[in-house]
Amino acid sequence: MPEPTQPLLVSVAFVVSLSALAWLSRQISIHIQIPVYYATRSHDAPTLAIFLVFLPGVFIHESAHWLAARLLGLRTGKFRVWPKRTGKSIGLGSVSVQTGGPVADSLVGMAPLLAGSALIALISHYVFDASRLTATLIDGDWRGSVQAFRQALGQPDGILWAYLLFTIANSMMPSASDRQPLKPVLLYAAAAVGLYLLLGLPLNPLAQLVDWSLPVLEYLTSAFIFTIVLNALVLAALFLIRKLGRM
Repeated sequence: MPEPTQPLLVSVAFVVSLSALAWLSRQISIHIQIPVYYATRSHDAPTLAIFLVFLPGVFIHESAHWLAARLLGLRTGKFRVWPKRTGKSIGLGSVSVQTGGPVADSLVGMAPLLAGSALIALISHYVFDASRLTATLIDGDWRGSVQAFRQALGQPDGILWAYLLFTIANSMMPSASDRQPLKPVLLYAAAAVGLYLLLGLPLNPLAQLVDWSLPVLEYLTSAFIFTIVLNALVLAALFLIRKLGRM
């Protein structure tokens, strides 16, 4: 059984790193679109630009929706991987899926996030050894962190893997429509856990769940941190481009 504070620290680190990835994804999208708009004065060109930049990730995103729906026995319809602007919102792809109720719809909606997180973890650890970068950051060894990151990208096909990681990370976040069916499921789950605790039922199952989830959350958090560093560097480069072009 881990120390009482460890699950809390790991959970907070996971939530913070995932939130940072979501924020960076929005900022990168904005900083790609603005220079393209000023260069072309077209409202369609920025949408096409982010679509082309994130194309591999967009395909994985929509494929995750489709595969989750098929595994759950839901009918699927039109599969589109192409940008479409509706008002102020931009859709880079879509899949028509038969509704299957809140739980099934939530699983389909969250499938890109789950699949994307798994792919990020695999690439970050097996290709880039993300745990090394995380360890140097925790130790406050900034020089070692820079060296670890440079060596990771400097290996054969490192830039190609980094691009794939970048596109997956910036395309996996669920849209508003993806998140919609999740709200009642989370409310019911929270109510069920609260009732379980109020009734004083055995805590061993919950403790075992915590023991199982901690290594998974630590693994994902380490991968997210590596991806955050990559996204931060890309965002810094885009910001510099905007400043040099005074956009």
